[in-house]
Amino acid sequence: MTWTVPEIDRRHEPYVADERTMLEGWLDHHRDTLVHKCAGLTAEQLRTRSVEPSGLTLLGLVRHMADVERWWFRIRAAGQDVPTLYDYSTDPDADHNDIADADPAEALATLRAEIEAAREAVTGLPLEHTFHHRRGDTTHEISLRWVYVHMIEEYARHNGHADLIRERIDGVTGA
Repeated sequence: MTWTVPEIDRRHEPYVADERTMLEGWLDHHRDTLVHKCAGLTAEQLRTRSVEPSGLTLLGLVRHMADVERWWFRIRAAGQDVPTLYDYSTDPDADHNDIADADPAEALATLRAEIEAAREAVTGLPLEHTFHHRRGDTTHEISLRWVYVHMIEEYARHNGHADLIRERIDGVTGA
């Protein structure tokens, strides 16, 4: 039997809640949406490129978001001393590349594990918690609130990519 990404029960965002619950709810909804876009696909389908010459794939998006979860919540906001998931020293797109031999089941498990680790890393931090982040020649003070909003934006953007890739693979469209 051919392995496929399992179906999930996608959580929906809360309609009325305090700020933290609202941010976490929307982020969880977008996290689930990415996995939902992959549901029912085989490993080979997850490796299907969006359109040549782009290397964008659903598997690459899953790997990318796992590392983005780690980067913003664990490494940056919580200050944990953990390495990135991929070696970017020679390839700035390592999370998207080298997927020919990547195990999609492992990539999905890593995404789920990073989501849980991210959640645990910031559970005790207030939204007002800040850290410093250097981008280019400028250092910015960034709040955990910003991280939540950024992650919602990051997932929403990539879920749009996932919609198009999924439609190319098998014609499936949807929310």
